[in-house]
Amino acid sequence: MYKTKLLAAFCALAAVTGCASKMENPVDYVTYRNEPLAKQVDVGMTKSQVLTVGGPPSTELNRTVRSGTCNNYVMEKDGSKQVYYVSFDANDRVDGKGFMTCEQMEQNERNM
Repeated sequence: MYKTKLLAAFCALAAVTGCASKMENPVDYVTYRNEPLAKQVDVGMTKSQVLTVGGPPSTELNRTVRSGTCNNYVMEKDGSKQVYYVSFDANDRVDGKGFMTCEQMEQNERNM
């Protein structure tokens, strides 16, 4: 009984810790995971490959915490909209992506 409770507490802590580093809503992932940007864009892809998959971004910004740029996209499904970012390093290679804006991603990087 003690081992079961300890294991359950450990799993809960691991889940919360994993989410704390990347503040994203799991519902967004489940809802939009099959959208081309979320499904096809991978770390290491070039900016031109991302533009082929996702088209032109809603906005693009120059990153301040690290060298590079970041594209904001708005995905729409069943009338609902969700923001999504794809960040690029100084060599125009994807180094991050997720269900938040570039501005939110930059703020998270500043806070780390």
